[in-house]
Amino acid sequence: MDLVRARPGPAYTVTFDGREIPALPGQTVAAALWSAGVTAWRSTRRGGEPRGVFCGIGVCFDCLVTVNGRPNQRACLVPAEPGDAIRTQDGTGHSDTGEAR
Repeated sequence: MDLVRARPGPAYTVTFDGREIPALPGQTVAAALWSAGVTAWRSTRRGGEPRGVFCGIGVCFDCLVTVNGRPNQRACLVPAEPGDAIRTQDGTGHSDTGEAR
């Protein structure tokens, strides 16, 4: 029963659209965003509809986000790392970097 007394390591910060938010070791980008009250961080290609986590296991691609300049990262799978720069992704994310991936 060692896990009963498990404690996460110290919190650190990441930025989301320029705003600092706290994250804990082991959290995914999606978990850190949710904990900060952010529920949508992508808009669809057609219609600009807001999206966030839907399936939570990396199957649906609704939670795509740009992390450290890399578009199309699945927020539900990518671990948050100290100092990550996370940005809202519009559509395919290609305009974030100026190149297609």
